Amino acid sequence: MSIPFIDLKTQYRALRTLIQARIDTVLEHGQYILGPEVRELEERLQAYAEARHCITVASGTEALLISLMALNIGPGDEVITTPFTFVATAEVIVLVGATPVFVDIEPDTCNIDAKLIEAAITPKTKAIIPVSLYGQPADMDEINAIAQKHGNIPVIEDAAQSFGAEYKGKKSCNLSTIGCTSFFPSKPLGCYGDGGAIFTSDDAIAQACREIRVHGQSKRYVHTRIGVGGRMDTIQCAIVLAKLERFDWEIEQRIAIGRRYNELMDEHGIARITQRPDRTSVFAQYTVLLDNREAIQSSLNAQNIPTAIHYPVPLNQQPAYADRCKGAPTPIAANLAKRVMSLPMGADLSPADQLTIGTQVTQFCVCAAN
Repeated sequence: MSIPFIDLKTQYRALRTLIQARIDTVLEHGQYILGPEVRELEERLQAYAEARHCITVASGTEALLISLMALNIGPGDEVITTPFTFVATAEVIVLVGATPVFVDIEPDTCNIDAKLIEAAITPKTKAIIPVSLYGQPADMDEINAIAQKHGNIPVIEDAAQSFGAEYKGKKSCNLSTIGCTSFFPSKPLGCYGDGGAIFTSDDAIAQACREIRVHGQSKRYVHTRIGVGGRMDTIQCAIVLAKLERFDWEIEQRIAIGRRYNELMDEHGIARITQRPDRTSVFAQYTVLLDNREAIQSSLNAQNIPTAIHYPVPLNQQPAYADRCKGAPTPIAANLAKRVMSLPMGADLSPADQLTIGTQVTQFCVCAAN
């Protein structure tokens, strides 16, 4: 029997009653767009992250796009980010007409290397987007300090993978000017479709984001700015509200499972993503670093153990972006793209399945080394 890469079925069975009740309530009141669950979820998430504002939106990608639009970033501007992330991070920069400027990553966390950011800043730099990769925030204090030194450049945390994580005691999504997260089904807190949220403690930015997500309206049929159709559906908000009832337990489980994986890998000398002591990862993925990735993937697949690559090609090497970006060479990102491999991960991964996965990975690596 195959081990699921992410076990959403077991999660649903545990929450079935709550989820169905929430969905039934929406079907009864019939307010499918900006219904009461939208505001309820925003209030719950705002309190969780301890941010002043939360604005739910149609997806994590839309959260990033609306944030850039709220900052009036456009043609001629530059945005510093990492090449080692899902394409949405750079996609939205190009969509508003700005230029992505890629900075290399840390070899142990795969997060953007904060020490390299300052050298990439120019008079055209209008934002910095660090990604909290694999569920672990980047060094946000150092990034914020660099941004402040250079004229309070806005910092947008791409926290699509890290809702629930912490950095020096503060929640991810409330670590900078703006935080953006995703509720894609496979995320630590996911819905059953697309969804996302923007967090900020800046009143003006929050108001701009709220207007942009409804076609730039300040009130009905009064369009004060250019906008998009970026609302999160009421039913998806209802599903996330149901999942919040179990979320603290799921985060505890993810952390415990991540630590057990760490012990297995460290015992056998298998390189992995490092978690820094001043931050808590929610292990959106559990990722190891291998020199013989294709061979071990084939071996695991034969035993019905799925794997994934996050990410196989840095964005500055992608055909759509190679001629649209700037930045110094990123050799660490290029190297790690050939080595990263993610293993099954989730709050409902059983100890027995995790032991099977860990044993197969370690046995293969030990045999390959001998």
